[in-house]
Amino acid sequence: MRRLLAARAAQAVLVVAIVATIVFALTHLAPGDPFAAAVAGGQLPPGERAALVARYGFDRPIAEQYGIYLRNLAHGDLGWSFSRNLPVAATLATALPNTLLLMGTALVLSLALGIAAGLLQAARRGSAIDHGTSAVLLVFYSMPDFWLALMMMLVFAYALPIFPVSGTIDPVMHEYLGRWGRIGDRLHHLVLPATTLTLLLTASIARYQRAALLDAARADFTRTARAKGLTARAVLLRHTLRNSIGTTITIVGLLFPALLGGTVLVETVFGWPGMGALATSAITNRDYSLVTASAIIGAVMTVAGSVIADVLTALADPRIRER
Repeated sequence: MRRLLAARAAQAVLVVAIVATIVFALTHLAPGDPFAAAVAGGQLPPGERAALVARYGFDRPIAEQYGIYLRNLAHGDLGWSFSRNLPVAATLATALPNTLLLMGTALVLSLALGIAAGLLQAARRGSAIDHGTSAVLLVFYSMPDFWLALMMMLVFAYALPIFPVSGTIDPVMHEYLGRWGRIGDRLHHLVLPATTLTLLLTASIARYQRAALLDAARADFTRTARAKGLTARAVLLRHTLRNSIGTTITIVGLLFPALLGGTVLVETVFGWPGMGALATSAITNRDYSLVTASAIIGAVMTVAGSVIADVLTALADPRIRER
């Protein structure tokens, strides 16, 4: 297990370094600079723009700028966000917890629902329940992220005004609520975006879980368990599910980048102040440091999902731990 973690950690560092280098090069080689929009809008005189470009080193060769960025990064300095007028680290500290809350909630719920749906389909293979569940899951599997988010908003925020349209808290009443009231307010705002992501991810997990369960049901150990007189429920839960869960965990690790991409769109639709809205704004405003930092965070989260999937698979399957 230690060798597995060491190897994955080395790969993670390499992947994050490659992503940071590519994003840094693309943003700095593209025409323009972070002050171009302010000049076009008449908010910044051209002479002051030239002074700021020289002050922050944007007129230097790209290799020199990259060396300065790496030196600052080694000291924990992610740079300055020109669009937010704040250090990049402070900006990320505000947005990242919101994204982690949304992604974590959706991931836990979709795992539970996806495995449960796969078990139901495998236990009722070929029945009306199996076909009906497959049809419903296929509908959600085929839906674009932003379209489902818009439909959820249209139904449950406008037609039936049950949940708030956007934000993470009520900007007026949140400060006047007690501890549990604040938690309830945050959960109330979390329902729609988390449900949207959960429905999309559940459809994928359930389909893979059903296929893995059906493969394990034809294995020799399953037939042996039936021959020993175990009930169908015991065979399904103790043997078939346990030997098929590793496939689902691996798939979840592979789906993690898709979940991260879906989070960007869902956060934009619901006005959820997380990494999605932050990255979109940074790209629009050509905020070099914030764009690069957002890409690094995305790479770290993607690699972390893969590492977590590997570790959980090793914990669930003793054969992998032995290898």
